[in-house]
Amino acid sequence: MSDTRSDGELLRAIAADADRHAFEELYRRYAPWLRARLRGRCADLGVVDDVVQETFLAVWRGTARHRQEGHSPDAAGWLWRIGSRRLVDALRGDGARGRLRQALARLRHRDEVSAEERVLAGVEHGDLAGALVRLSPELRAVLQATVIDGLTTREAAVLLGIPPGTVKTRAMRARKQLREALA
Repeated sequence: MSDTRSDGELLRAIAADADRHAFEELYRRYAPWLRARLRGRCADLGVVDDVVQETFLAVWRGTARHRQEGHSPDAAGWLWRIGSRRLVDALRGDGARGRLRQALARLRHRDEVSAEERVLAGVEHGDLAGALVRLSPELRAVLQATVIDGLTTREAAVLLGIPPGTVKTRAMRARKQLREALA
């Protein structure tokens, strides 16, 4: 039987009462989505599964606290921020092996369009979709990591396997190209 409580109610029940049923429902709602989203960033299923588990353990243990803003908390965004940062930490801990895995994942998936790229390409405000499509994959990857995923320059550098200076340069070039295309 599925829980009919809202995400906000589930989060409050987990935080206040350590409600196991609320936690299980939150996990059922978001673990598959988080796993799929992290797979776009990491080809190693073992690392992805570990990160998903660590994300939900942080929620259960209360080490990750949701700050409710307004009436409807964004559980998906909150879980994504936790998961993406834990992925960066996991890859950072792997060092060279993690960077190699990421490089191989990028090579394997470079012809596949991610869900985020499809969404961005479908934006219908102005010519933003066309401008985004015209960006090189490297520039789009930096924008995705820093803008969509909300990672810091250092976190994006680890995730993408490039130096922080390169992240900054690519972000600056991407913004410049978008401004020129939209002007």
